[in-house]
Amino acid sequence: MLRLLHTADVHLGARHADMGEQAAAQRERQFAAFRAVIDLAIAEKVDLVLIAGDLFDSNTQPKRSVDRVAAELKRLVDARIRTVIIPGTHDVYDRSSLYRVHDLAALAGSTADDDLVTILTPDRRSVHLTSCDIAVHGPVYETKRAPHSPLLDVKVDRTAPGAATWQVGMIHGAVSIPEKTDRDEVVITREEIAASGLDYLALGHWHSTQQGKAGGTTFAYSGAPEPVAVSQDGAGKALLVALDEAGGNRTVTIEARPVGRTRFEKLDVDAGTINDQPALVARLATRADPDLVLDVRLIGVRPDELDVSTDEIEDQLKGSFLRIRLRDISQPPLTEGALPSAETIPGAFIRSVEGRIAELEASGEREAAAEAAELRDVLRLGRLLLAGHEVTL
Repeated sequence: MLRLLHTADVHLGARHADMGEQAAAQRERQFAAFRAVIDLAIAEKVDLVLIAGDLFDSNTQPKRSVDRVAAELKRLVDARIRTVIIPGTHDVYDRSSLYRVHDLAALAGSTADDDLVTILTPDRRSVHLTSCDIAVHGPVYETKRAPHSPLLDVKVDRTAPGAATWQVGMIHGAVSIPEKTDRDEVVITREEIAASGLDYLALGHWHSTQQGKAGGTTFAYSGAPEPVAVSQDGAGKALLVALDEAGGNRTVTIEARPVGRTRFEKLDVDAGTINDQPALVARLATRADPDLVLDVRLIGVRPDELDVSTDEIEDQLKGSFLRIRLRDISQPPLTEGALPSAETIPGAFIRSVEGRIAELEASGEREAAAEAAELRDVLRLGRLLLAGHEVTL
């Protein structure tokens, strides 16, 4: 049995322009996740580590960043764990590729006499690791957009003299989804995966962990080990892959292991249980965690007197979380109890607005529902004004 560790889309050096002062901290979190991947490989004593593209976020990286990566790869070298890397679409193997500028294998302590670190390039699209009896195929190009499907360059011939027992592929690209992947730079199809003859296809490009099977080939996206954007709640893992053969039957099993620190949580808060905005802030503050992306929805029926500003609350709590998002989808109530006489202004107003709300909500149409929600706010503000409250619009 062979044991592999599959990762991709680390995006080291990402600038995170949308994260402001948290950008530098997020870059360190990504590097910490990469280190956790190396820790996992060593702890599990895997035979081979596959890095399926976009190890770096771009080809413009300071030498110290490359040296940090090389130091982590050297830990694998010292443990006699082999590594195979392919460039992606961010660290593409073009004329300015950092894989041309820096000899990452040599920096990690690998030499021409060993196969401990291998960078696949357009001139070297596969490697046969005889010590593991595995061939790794990783077709890459000198341009970000592939001239054709990379799987057209993968020719698995198990009958060839000296052919490896295990045949593994690495591609950084999208599995075709009609009308969704048409503009992607590198696209492959399930039919091509099935026809490849590979035992396992290690994919990069999608940042959420996913897996599937096409024909006799098992394929998987490891996802980013640490989210590159705080919306990527399917990231944060690396894949342990076991290739086994018994009684002539080959099996591929995949186990996702957490390596990232970022956690995601969705929280619904009943507006009816909140007295005022400070009370809501205090409740949310009890969940403060610098590694947490908290997605909060204010739901249910909102008392007339409750007035909250989602922007203000997010600003107050932004230092307590990696990211917090608050959406108010609560609704003001319809009028309870006996209505004022229809001959009065309050009575005529309430009956008119509530009648229109009932008509809109009964229609079931999306546009009507949006208008009904607006009228519920109109009703709430009208009741407050008619009761003598001051209302700030």
